[in-house]
Amino acid sequence: MASAGGGALSILEYFGGEDGNRCGYCKSEASNMSHGMWAHTLTVQDYQDLIDRGCRRSGKYVYKPLMNQTCCPQYTIRLSTSNFHPTKSHKKVLKKVLKYLHVGEVSHSKDEGTSGEPMDSQAESPVSCNVSILDKSEIPEEELKPLNIEQEETEKDRESDKQEATHVSSPGLCDKEEHCIQSAEGETCSHSNPKPGKGADVTKPPCRKAKDIRKERRMQKLLHQQTDKASLPERPSAKPTCKAKGSKSVEDFISVTPPENAAHHLEVRLVRSSPPSSQFKASFQESYQVYKRYQTTIHQDPPDKPTISQFTRFLCDSPLEPETRPDGPACGYGSFHQQYWLDGKIVAVGVIDILPYCVSSVYLYYDPDYAFLSPGVYSALREIAFTRELQKRAADLCYYYMGFYIHSCPKMRYKGQYKPSDLLCPETYLWTPIEKCLPLLELSKYTRFNSNPKEGDRDLLTELGRVRVLYKRTVMPYSIYKKRRKGPNDEVAVKQYAGLVGQTCAERMLLYRN
Repeated sequence: MASAGGGALSILEYFGGEDGNRCGYCKSEASNMSHGMWAHTLTVQDYQDLIDRGCRRSGKYVYKPLMNQTCCPQYTIRLSTSNFHPTKSHKKVLKKVLKYLHVGEVSHSKDEGTSGEPMDSQAESPVSCNVSILDKSEIPEEELKPLNIEQEETEKDRESDKQEATHVSSPGLCDKEEHCIQSAEGETCSHSNPKPGKGADVTKPPCRKAKDIRKERRMQKLLHQQTDKASLPERPSAKPTCKAKGSKSVEDFISVTPPENAAHHLEVRLVRSSPPSSQFKASFQESYQVYKRYQTTIHQDPPDKPTISQFTRFLCDSPLEPETRPDGPACGYGSFHQQYWLDGKIVAVGVIDILPYCVSSVYLYYDPDYAFLSPGVYSALREIAFTRELQKRAADLCYYYMGFYIHSCPKMRYKGQYKPSDLLCPETYLWTPIEKCLPLLELSKYTRFNSNPKEGDRDLLTELGRVRVLYKRTVMPYSIYKKRRKGPNDEVAVKQYAGLVGQTCAERMLLYRN
């Protein structure tokens, strides 16, 4: 029996709804509610369908928040990479990295990246599981990939305001200073009442706000440019017009040829993590040391928490079966580590899944010494560009999944600034542009995005008997299994599982029962 994964079969154990555990977002106790499954094996198509129903994985543990019960509803968010254009703040990060690579110096504060970027990964809120195969205490807490909002331009504007305001109001200041100096030089300093003022000096221009002066200068500059263009003769446009100023893509920045005397060299390597490739094995220890430093420095984990086994279970083990297709990407589908090598050493690693329709970001960790380069934002932009590169060969692979968007947690709203993005409706499992979702989320942290009351789950469970079960090493439909099974009736749990994954996956995947 072959599945959509080219012969492989997905095998999962279902644990039911959680009793509730500590929330990594609002920090409240026993309020984070979710369903949990342990995936022994999982095809990339099955996992694609599961995340399109609101699921995510942490290692081999697949979970789905109980959206109408959990304290901080987590909405799956995806970005259309074909239509993505970097914002001004994104370009600042790209320019900063480029300058560092070429020149070797960038202006940054001592604590930039750590205080301004408290959390950098895409890993979602931890979920607990009351089974021996998963140690819930060793799953790191929720973290996020930062959106580093640069303040360079703001500081420049403030300094400009200060200088121009001083320049405009300097006559009055000079008069006051001169009066004080003359009083100090005299034998006595009289404290007589000030004489009545003479009013504004009509021979000098009136005081104006620096903001108004800058605005006037910009308008004059624009008028001057338009006059220059109007004076030039029109030329026939034999070629398409060039891109407007400021419309550079991510690829325009990362494809710049470095100078011969470049200060640093950056190489991004994609290595398969499951099953581990030879390149992954060769760099495992170095990658783990970066992870350990990241967890203990950025997230203040105790030194004994980020162990090799915890790192392996959390970020290296994956249930995804590797797969290649004639019309798929050359690297194939499955789980990978995207390693950032700077001058011959690993400085950051992005953990990603390559699926039929998307690149799904799982986690990011980096060397804290390079936090000033905003690795969270930079790696996200590189992964977006990587997705577009894969799409050249796999046309359906056109989305970048950033995990969950949590509107009730302000620190998680940054993901909505990568546009155009969609949120997954928790009831219909249809995608809705985030701009239409935000007003609804302002009213209620849990909401249905689809406005059509007649629209429902198109993959709703309709035939429980067709759910596939793996029982005593034999694959059978649930209708046969429930007749052979001895012991307490488990129909409620099976029905809950099938409703979670949908009719299509329930008939394709195998539910392990013992």
